[in-house]
Amino acid sequence: MKTKKKIAVLFPGIGYHTDKPLLYYGKKLAGERGYEIVEIQYGRLPSGVKGNAEKMREAFMKALRYAAEQLAETHFTEYDEILFISKSVGTAVAAAYAKEHDIKARQVYYTPVAESFEAIGQVGIVFHGTADPWADTKRIKAECKKRNLPLYITENANHSMETGCVEKDLEILSDIMQKTAAYMDERI
Repeated sequence: MKTKKKIAVLFPGIGYHTDKPLLYYGKKLAGERGYEIVEIQYGRLPSGVKGNAEKMREAFMKALRYAAEQLAETHFTEYDEILFISKSVGTAVAAAYAKEHDIKARQVYYTPVAESFEAIGQVGIVFHGTADPWADTKRIKAECKKRNLPLYITENANHSMETGCVEKDLEILSDIMQKTAAYMDERI
């Protein structure tokens, strides 16, 4: 029996790299499941993007270019399973990249920014905290409902899915990783 060829691509946030908890453990879960891991790294991005639509758009466009450059030699048609794991602005980059290149990727969206839904389609799961200053919970709920996307909401969690209480944050992280693992294990 032929082993499935699988790839997981990680799309970080602006200040949330792949060594931070959500992406670090998401990557570990994918690795345990036999996914080849590719970590996108952005070069210089604009600072002060929060609340500035123009700078957010510029950061997104630059991040998308960096991703396209790094994935240029990746032949997604050679893979049986494609998984994109993304955080914050990376959710917009992952969704837009998949759309632009017609890649049928399963998507894990950790704390998407509101602008991400300009590209997010109908495949994936979404995680959001109600204390996330980057995205309004009401809007996230409406956008996910419109796309029939499973949405996992954590009360009082910020953009990093943290509350400030270490024990609670570890419980939240464990719950998110259990849901992420279940999504990875679903038959497609």
